[in-house]
Amino acid sequence: MDAIIARHPSIAEAADAKRPTREEAEAAVATLIRWAGDDPTREGLIETPARVVKAYEEMFAGYAVDPHETLSRTFEEVAGYDDIVLVRDIDFHSHCEHHMVPIIGHAHVAYLPSNRVVGLSKMARVVQIFGQRLQTQEAMTAQIADAIDEAVNPKGVAVMLEAEHMCMAMRGVRTRGSRTLTTSFRGTFREAAEQARFLSLVRGR
Repeated sequence: MDAIIARHPSIAEAADAKRPTREEAEAAVATLIRWAGDDPTREGLIETPARVVKAYEEMFAGYAVDPHETLSRTFEEVAGYDDIVLVRDIDFHSHCEHHMVPIIGHAHVAYLPSNRVVGLSKMARVVQIFGQRLQTQEAMTAQIADAIDEAVNPKGVAVMLEAEHMCMAMRGVRTRGSRTLTTSFRGTFREAAEQARFLSLVRGR
């Protein structure tokens, strides 16, 4: 799965090399408004292209951030702690790479330390970084697991994402409320007993 992570910097660099200007991006939004059947020059829409581009800067900020750099600071002084570290219920928003509509859910991220730990906020930050890119839920799950595995070199990593996809709720089959669950396990978490322990902690039992 290393290739999944490694591909992002090259994509970002290639995109930067031929990135449209802000004016070109705003013009593209105006074109979409016209294509949808409305008038981008009417009062309620005249500032919409600028607002959309500004919103996209925030929603897709993950392309400009290196998750490995975020996880680069680790700590070896853990007072002998060697059990699961779990951050549960991390809210995230992403966008489906097929339709560019929201994916809304939460992540559960755990690892079993070997000799280093990472700040808990960094685990949530990594979820946010990968979420702020065009994604599939399956790829995002693997990317989070691989980033932590490479940065912390733990005995094992476990990641679960639960999310609702607006591409299913707003179009197509229009199944509101359905949720997709994906998991990715590394190292000791490939063992059934450790997976069961992780799932038990996630479910709060």
